[in-house]
Amino acid sequence: MIKITAKPIDVQKVIDTASSLSAGAVNVFVGTVRNNANGKNVIWLEYEAYEAMAVAEIKKIIDEASHRWPLLGWAVSHRVGTLKPGEVAVVVAVSSPHRRDSFEACQYIIDTVKEKVPIWKKEHFEDGEEWVSAHPAAVVAQN
Repeated sequence: MIKITAKPIDVQKVIDTASSLSAGAVNVFVGTVRNNANGKNVIWLEYEAYEAMAVAEIKKIIDEASHRWPLLGWAVSHRVGTLKPGEVAVVVAVSSPHRRDSFEACQYIIDTVKEKVPIWKKEHFEDGEEWVSAHPAAVVAQN
């Protein structure tokens, strides 16, 4: 399952979709909206996505992860729209025969989603707003 949605994410459904009776491990990453960034209070976030391309890129990431680790199941869901602190923004779940593979694959998937998938975030503060670069190190390296 790959889902880009404006509705709240059903975390248990993502876990259930990724789970397998053959798995010895199910690893889940739940990304939430925090209430602060760079010393400022975050009032809300806006996520935007180029949905067709986002789904295609996530599929490529899953395919790569499946070649690197023995995944038995997987699921990724990402919110778009307005989210408030505490709300779930993204969930990644994977299952595999052993825990190490599950941990490594889950981390690879979320890190690569953040790096490559066309989903953008705008933070709204009490005194303004700012589009957030998902990869500040890459921006610094380009300068």
